[in-house]
Amino acid sequence: MFSIFKKELNGYLNSLIAYIVIVLFLIFTGLILWVFPDSNILDYGYAEMGSFFNLTPYILAILVPAITMRTFSEEYKTGTIEFLMTKPLSRLDIVLGKFLAAWVLIILAILPTLVYYFSISNLGSPLGNIDTGAVMGSYFGLILLAGVFTAIGLAISSFTENQVIAFIIGAFLCYFLYDGIHQLSQLLRGTTQYFVDFISLQFHYASLGRGVIDSRNVIYLCSLGALMIFITAFNLRRK
Repeated sequence: MFSIFKKELNGYLNSLIAYIVIVLFLIFTGLILWVFPDSNILDYGYAEMGSFFNLTPYILAILVPAITMRTFSEEYKTGTIEFLMTKPLSRLDIVLGKFLAAWVLIILAILPTLVYYFSISNLGSPLGNIDTGAVMGSYFGLILLAGVFTAIGLAISSFTENQVIAFIIGAFLCYFLYDGIHQLSQLLRGTTQYFVDFISLQFHYASLGRGVIDSRNVIYLCSLGALMIFITAFNLRRK
């Protein structure tokens, strides 16, 4: 697994992919937090990062599938998947190696945004007037959410050799599982609304953003990511 992880991560870092991803992510999130009139913190007047954490998942829902669309699709198209399968590695090792490489790349893109937290903390009145617990919980949730999106993109990529199709379906599925189900739940009432909303990724991400690390939210996100990884490994075995 480690050899695949190292190979994939080096492949990202030795190409423009990693740097384009990081730069685009920082540009979009920077515009959201500091420039756009409806979300910038300077006009809002409160030392908090709600706009950043509310809108960043939508950016990741597009950015992550753009990274993962090539993971298996390219292997199918070039025929290198057959060579990869001859290696003394299990299919799960191959999937986990590719998954971890893409996830680490997304985490590397997220980490520089900690500068936003320290900047807002220093701009607060009094100094440090920011809900650190909520911010750290939101970052933790964002990293877990990025992992789920990565697993989804990987699973979709394992079904087709067309990278464009893998990107479109992956982005749609990420959005639907995050916000689509949540929006559908708003059409319902009572207990049914709660249970439908509970299925959405947004429900668990928002719960972590309150600063309380609830094991139910962590288990749900990790379980969904693990399910997608096993689907990918099963699909490789089927092919």
